Amino acid sequence: MKPRPAKSKNNFLLGFFISFFGAILFSTKAILVKLAYRDTGVDAVTLLALRMIFSLPIFLISAWVVSGRVENQKFTNRQWTYVAIIGCLGYYVSSFLDFLGLQYVTAGIERLILFIYPTLVLIISAVYFKQKIKPTQMLAIGITYIGLVIAFVGEVDSRLGQTNDFYFGSLLIFFCAITYATYIVGSGRLIPVVGAAKFNSYAMAFASIAVLLHFFITSNVSLLNLSTGAYVYGFLMAIFATVLPSYMVAEGIRRIGSGNTAIVGSVGPVSTLVLAYFLLGESFSIEQIIGTIMILIGVYIIGKFKPHD
Repeated sequence: MKPRPAKSKNNFLLGFFISFFGAILFSTKAILVKLAYRDTGVDAVTLLALRMIFSLPIFLISAWVVSGRVENQKFTNRQWTYVAIIGCLGYYVSSFLDFLGLQYVTAGIERLILFIYPTLVLIISAVYFKQKIKPTQMLAIGITYIGLVIAFVGEVDSRLGQTNDFYFGSLLIFFCAITYATYIVGSGRLIPVVGAAKFNSYAMAFASIAVLLHFFITSNVSLLNLSTGAYVYGFLMAIFATVLPSYMVAEGIRRIGSGNTAIVGSVGPVSTLVLAYFLLGESFSIEQIIGTIMILIGVYIIGKFKPHD
């Protein structure tokens, strides 16, 4: 009887580290986007297309492998529709807004705005699925948004001549957070039914196809005549900020649960601030540090609540 607790503890620790490094890898996306803008001059749509064109083959292979397993259950027509819509919402619409917004705001602010998505998940669930928000969760929402306002004050003060662009970029990132929160709500209802790996593979494949269709319809840029740096950043973004973390977070959820994974994911904004400081030369004010701490506290409180609480 003694080995079981040890095995369970090892499984939790493994899940913790998988979630931890997955969150850090996800946080590198904003850094890579800003570096690509700075070093290559590539536009948002082209960069997003590069990210997905390198990612798509991996997701298609993964979908084929998962669907070939003996225990695989085929999607119903309704499930196919939901997976396609939710995937496109979370990694096409959301990513497009994110890439556009990063042209106007720092990587640190982008990650702070995005990280309010757990509060938006609560609000969306309350509005559409009538899930009651408890007083402690309301407090967490309040703390989170007060922290965001404090961080904003520090950022606006340092951008006196660029305030309008900053507000516009921030609004784009906020809408990105809303669409990503909607993706989380939808995926949370589908993953228990179809499985994490299968859902992730197909949802990301649909999103990749949507991004590429958008690019080929709206852009006159050739993907064959870009700079070497653009391809390098696109590849790095695809592998280290898209494919690997998406499966790592899904595996983390399987091992330690979505609540614990969300708490571990709190390392994301901190990781982005640190990386942005060293790689992009972005400074962070005392207001931004205070705001970050408050947002992390709010997300931690929300993450402590299980769905059945």
